[in-house]
Amino acid sequence: MKLRNLALAVTGLALFAFTAMAQQGSMQGDVKDADGKPLVGAMVKIDRTDIKAHYQVKSDKKGHYFHAGLPYGTYSVSIDVGGKDQPIAQGVPLRGGDPVNVPIDLSQAAQAQAQDQAKAAAAADATRGMSAAEKAALEKQNKEREAELKKNKELNDTFNAGIAEAQNKQYDQAVATFTKATELGPLQHVVWAQLAEAEMNYAGTKSGADADAETQKGLGAYAKAIELKPDDAGYHNNYALALARAKKFPEAQGELTKAATLDPPNAGRYYYNLGALLVNAGQNEPAGEAFKSAIDRDPNYADAQYQYGVYLLSKATVSTDGKVTPVAGTADAFQKYLQLKPDGPFADSAKSMLASLGTTIDTSYKNLTAVKKGKK
Repeated sequence: MKLRNLALAVTGLALFAFTAMAQQGSMQGDVKDADGKPLVGAMVKIDRTDIKAHYQVKSDKKGHYFHAGLPYGTYSVSIDVGGKDQPIAQGVPLRGGDPVNVPIDLSQAAQAQAQDQAKAAAAADATRGMSAAEKAALEKQNKEREAELKKNKELNDTFNAGIAEAQNKQYDQAVATFTKATELGPLQHVVWAQLAEAEMNYAGTKSGADADAETQKGLGAYAKAIELKPDDAGYHNNYALALARAKKFPEAQGELTKAATLDPPNAGRYYYNLGALLVNAGQNEPAGEAFKSAIDRDPNYADAQYQYGVYLLSKATVSTDGKVTPVAGTADAFQKYLQLKPDGPFADSAKSMLASLGTTIDTSYKNLTAVKKGKK
């Protein structure tokens, strides 16, 4: 008998084809002058930073601006003050949904400018009495600190933009954005993990050699994330699922085993994933062992009980008169599933299999996970 009705605990295995289409969003905000009052007729400038594009709009009589029809991307916002552009916001991701709100308050900008001037004055006082060499060393240190802060902000903005692109299934753009993020922060394991996921999703939109190439890039990114963070069970699990997509089942089995070792409380789920992968690979005996390992670590893992029952049923013998003789534990596994999930997705199948074995089905099962009335 073939193992069937397997509910895979595997994500991202389906292939999707997306039709390219123009995607646009909008931006809005209230503009206030240095006194905190609505500023009428202010020129708001909106510049796209991932590619070169410029837009502008004036605030209305209530000091509000609104610009629709902006292509998805990352933007900076500034305002014309006395013929000079004053920066307001950088790295603003624009996606679908409600308009992105970017308020402009020149009173806050004035306060920030005053604070900067005060800091500059304090710095001048601090350097008074220093030698030229000491001043040069301090100036170098300050520039390095400013460069590091700027780099960190750019990394954070780039990473957030990549997340938004991935959520909007713009996988090609997400791959490019996360690749840039790995250049800004090559030691950030979470960036490599997100790049890997984007690569695997992008591979799902391809076919043939193109899909294989993107898949290999995704596997490489997962390997880098694990190199930087080897004790993350989730990375090992996701890497295993990616390896399975590439039909590298022994490697996938090794990664899932590592995940289970690193995260014992979730070991049942990892071994269940392993069983699912092995079933897809046609390796039924190792799959049965994996489902049994999942049960050993979590006896109340209902789906693992069902799949283990299916595996055991495949080992049953059938006499010449059609009588099915199951191996020990087959009926117990299906009964346990029904005890845990009497209304679960495999309930009817489990009952049918028990009936085929001539086993009486206990109809008094109750959902053990349900909360009793009147009790928390």
